[in-house]
Amino acid sequence: MEYDLLIAGGGINGCAIAREASLLGLKVLLVEKDDLASHTSSASTKLIHGGLRYLETYEFRLVREALHERERLLAAAPHLIRPMTFVLPHAHALRPWWMVRAGLYLYDLLAGKSSLPRSRGLHAGDTEFTDPLKGDHKGFVYSDAWVDDARLTLANALDAAANGAEIATRTELLDARREGEVWKADLSDGRTVTARGLINAAGPWVRSLLDRVDVDPRSEVRLVKGSHIVVPTLFEGDHAYILQQPDRRIVFAIPYEGGFTEIGTTDIQVDKPEDAVCSDEEVQYLLDAVNRYFTKQVMPADVRWKWSGVRPLHDDGAAKAQAVTRDYVLEIDQAGAPLLSVFGGKITTARALAEEAMEKFAPILGIAPQPMTRARIFPGGAIAGFDQFAAKVAAGWPFLGEARARRMAHAYGTALGEMLEGVTELDDLGGGLSTTEVRWMRDREWARTAEDVLWRRSKIGLHAPEAAAKVTAILEEKP
Repeated sequence: MEYDLLIAGGGINGCAIAREASLLGLKVLLVEKDDLASHTSSASTKLIHGGLRYLETYEFRLVREALHERERLLAAAPHLIRPMTFVLPHAHALRPWWMVRAGLYLYDLLAGKSSLPRSRGLHAGDTEFTDPLKGDHKGFVYSDAWVDDARLTLANALDAAANGAEIATRTELLDARREGEVWKADLSDGRTVTARGLINAAGPWVRSLLDRVDVDPRSEVRLVKGSHIVVPTLFEGDHAYILQQPDRRIVFAIPYEGGFTEIGTTDIQVDKPEDAVCSDEEVQYLLDAVNRYFTKQVMPADVRWKWSGVRPLHDDGAAKAQAVTRDYVLEIDQAGAPLLSVFGGKITTARALAEEAMEKFAPILGIAPQPMTRARIFPGGAIAGFDQFAAKVAAGWPFLGEARARRMAHAYGTALGEMLEGVTELDDLGGGLSTTEVRWMRDREWARTAEDVLWRRSKIGLHAPEAAAKVTAILEEKP
C-alpha cells in the first residue's frame, strides 16, 4: 500500500498532524502501537492555557501563541473545552505581590482580544473562592480553560479519518528504511507499506524511533514525569486553584468528574517512558501542596485515582526539570526520503504545531501548504453555546436523565444525535454508561478494551469500575 505520509504516534501531535495533512489532500496513514492518547496525551493536567509560569522563563512567544490557540480551541470544540476561573492565593509565595500582578497583566496583554475575563484581585465578596482556604488570603483571579484531553486527541483523529486518513491503532511501526525516494515500513499487523514522507510523533519514544530508523538527530529529548491524584472534592464550585509552593513550583487543584478534585502536577526527570508511575513520594508531595491551603485536609487513603505521564520535552539544557522549555522543535532529515521528528509540544499548541509541520513538510512532497484548521470546528463542536445545547439534549432525550445528558453532550456534541437516532431508552452498565454508547466507541472511536472506554473515552471507571466485565463482553461481540 502506498501513502503520501506515514505518521508514527497517536497522541495529540500525531493526530493533529494527520488532521492537517489529510485536509491538505495527502493520503495519510497514522499508526499507534496502543490506543489513541494512551500515554502522555491522556495524562495531562487537562488544561488549555497559555502557561502563566512560562513568563518567568521569558517564553513570551510560546505564551502568546498558546493564548491565541486557547481562543481558537474554545470556539472549535465547545463541547470538549470550557472556560474555567482560577484562583491564585498569594500565600506561601516566594514571588512578591507586584511580580504576580505584573505577570497576570502581561498574560492578559499577550492574550489580545479574548472572550475570557481579564485577571483581577480577589475581592472581599469572593467568599466562594476564599471560604475553602485557610486564613484570610489575598490573591488574584484569572481565566483559562479545561479540556477533555483524550477526547480532543480523538476528535483530531475523527476529523482526519473523515477526510481520508487511515487510523491504525494497536499497530506498531516495527521497522522503516529508505528505499530511493520513499520509506518502506513494516507494521505489526503484517503489512509492509511505502510512504513518501515519515513523521515521527512518537512522543516519549521519539528518540527510540530515530534509533530504529538509523537517523542521528540534532535535537535531544528530556523525559519529565508529571503525576496527578484525584481525591474527594476539596471545595464546591466550578473554579480551580493554582497554588504556589515553597519550592517555587505551582500545583493545580481542579474540580473533576463531579464530586472529586484533581491535584497536579509534579516535574521529575526520568530515564525512560516506562517510568510513568506515580510514586508514593509524589502522592505525598501533592497532598502536602493542597493541605497547605485548604481547610479540608486529605491523606493517602483519600486518593481515588492517580496517573502519571512522561512529557517528551525538547532538551534546552535547563538545569531543573521544571525549567525545561514547553516549546517544541520540528526537525527535518532529508538524507533521502524526508523525515520530520517532533520534539516537545503541549496539548494547547498541537494544532499550531501541526500547521507548522505541514508548512515545512508539504513543499517537500510537492504540496503547496496553507492553513487548514485555524477556524475549523471539531467533530461534534457545531453548537452555539454548551448550556443551550445540553438543555436541548435533555429535552430531546428525556430518558437520559440530567446528569447523563450533560455528560454525553460534553463527550459527543452534535454527534450524539446520530448515536441516539431511533433510540427511546438505554440500559445502564454502571455510571450511566450504556451498551449503545460502548458500541459507538467500538465502531466509531477505535475502542478495543475496557480501559479505552472507562478511563480514556469516558472517566466512568472512576464511578463504576465494576462495569469493566460488561464493557469487555460488548467490545468482543461478533458483528
